[in-house]
Amino acid sequence: MNIETIKSVYFVGAGGIGMSALVRYFLFKGKIVAGYDRTPTPLTETLIAEGAQIHYEENVDLIPEACKDKESTLVIYTPAVPQEHEEIVYFRNNGFEIQKRAQVLGTITHSSKGLCVAGTHGKTTTTSMLSHILLAGELDPTISVGGILKAIGGNIRVGDSEYFVTEACEYTNSFLHFFPKIGVILNIDEDHLDFFKDLADIRNSFHRFAKLLPKDGTLVINDNIPDLEEITADLDCRVIRYGNDSSLDYSATNILHDKKGEASFD
Repeated sequence: MNIETIKSVYFVGAGGIGMSALVRYFLFKGKIVAGYDRTPTPLTETLIAEGAQIHYEENVDLIPEACKDKESTLVIYTPAVPQEHEEIVYFRNNGFEIQKRAQVLGTITHSSKGLCVAGTHGKTTTTSMLSHILLAGELDPTISVGGILKAIGGNIRVGDSEYFVTEACEYTNSFLHFFPKIGVILNIDEDHLDFFKDLADIRNSFHRFAKLLPKDGTLVINDNIPDLEEITADLDCRVIRYGNDSSLDYSATNILHDKKGEASFD
């Protein structure tokens, strides 16, 4: 389904920080947007005020009629919602196009110059930093960040350029749906062991993420990651390493923290 030509989008789990960013994205694109979430929050109330139709009861009868046309409706769900959820079952049994949030983000990055920030920790902070840089450079980026960024007044900004910066989460291998032009790997540690078998399994997924980069793409990676060559050895793209060693492409020295914990460095 072409997300540019669909008329309506329905979200199962609309109130999460990542899902709500897509709610805002499609509202900005002029689509009819509706969805379900378990409980009202300030975020869902804000989405309603912005034009989304959101309800809090697992009930097919509450799905707006505009979202019951399978030819013109895209259904987006979060893996946090169980597959036996009444509304997911309804959409699946009636032949609707159903995609995970990551799949939709992947479609968006496919048609743009995607800057995708991966890593076990620090994705939101780094994505926010990149967002500030792109905004200051007047590059008019589209931004999807897993937090509320004051500079854009929320967690999504829809720009009018080819640049799209977003977090690329490894959980359930979501980031493997992306089409990055520039990828960042901040660190690789044990996490999400309800999905991954062990650290080796996690590292394998990050390697697969790096392999998504095209030959004319770039991977920016932390040189402090153990056995880094396992991640970078067979890549076709340019690889930029950063860390503490002055022999790297980029390095930081004389790192200091003041009483507030704010850092300075050369």
